[in-house]
Amino acid sequence: MFSTPTVTKNLLIINALAFLATLVYPQLSDIGGLHFFMASDFNALQLLSYMFLHASFTHILFNMLALWMFGRVMESVWGGRKFLFYYLSCGVGAGIMQEIAQLVQFHELLTSDAPMLMVNGMLISHGQLPEYLNLFTTVGASGAIYAILLAFGMTFPNERIFIFPLPLPIKAKWFVIFYAAIELVSAIGSSADGVAHMAHLGGMLFGFLMIRYWSRHPGTGYNRAGGAQFFDNLKGTFDRYRNKYQRQRQDQGGSARQPETDWEYNARKKAEQDEIDRILDKIRKSGYDSLTKEEKQKLFDSSNND
Repeated sequence: MFSTPTVTKNLLIINALAFLATLVYPQLSDIGGLHFFMASDFNALQLLSYMFLHASFTHILFNMLALWMFGRVMESVWGGRKFLFYYLSCGVGAGIMQEIAQLVQFHELLTSDAPMLMVNGMLISHGQLPEYLNLFTTVGASGAIYAILLAFGMTFPNERIFIFPLPLPIKAKWFVIFYAAIELVSAIGSSADGVAHMAHLGGMLFGFLMIRYWSRHPGTGYNRAGGAQFFDNLKGTFDRYRNKYQRQRQDQGGSARQPETDWEYNARKKAEQDEIDRILDKIRKSGYDSLTKEEKQKLFDSSNND
């Protein structure tokens, strides 16, 4: 139930190790963070490295929690290679959108006639702008994470999920639309809150285009079978634990067990028949005397039930 696929698990580990490394060497955030492409500290490799760095513990905590919750489902749908390609591509796409947003912002600043410019709460002159550009750095996997949220919503639009602090579950499609709307409003209404809203929207945009392409080209392997199987496995695991708990309560004199559903009844009968077949096969190979006391009792109970 709590198993994590290989790529998702490795992404969680890499992000955690990178965050610990920045605590020891804070300058790594400046080296690997995404700078504005006109700044002297910009490097093209930062389009990849920035998504493995985070500004704070809460920043990485919420990103990694979303990656664990939704990333393992999407990896089950697409497989490891495709999921990794999607994750990295959308992260790069988010970085590109952030660069475009910064380009627009600084173009407006450069064309301003004011001798002093107010940028993110700082007064700077036109001559100080080159130095200031190096201070503007983007870090975080949020762009790729938002793309994963979008993928989950498009693949399982009617799957109900619980989102704190809402008291009731909501469908995944409304969850994705709600978050996209928040980011759009934030990107339009606020340019100085320190959050890369355009990167979030960029990740979702690249993810949407990629999923639409895959859905129109089935040969690329886009399908829902893996995800459906993932939820079936979760349901089966939950039902087994629930049945075990109910049996324990019954043995301890607790409340009576609830009536079985058709799915539970069929699963139980199949397991019992498999066990009887195994015992009969053991008799054919080694004789009746080879059976244990428990096996003989099961065979006797089965014959009485029949």
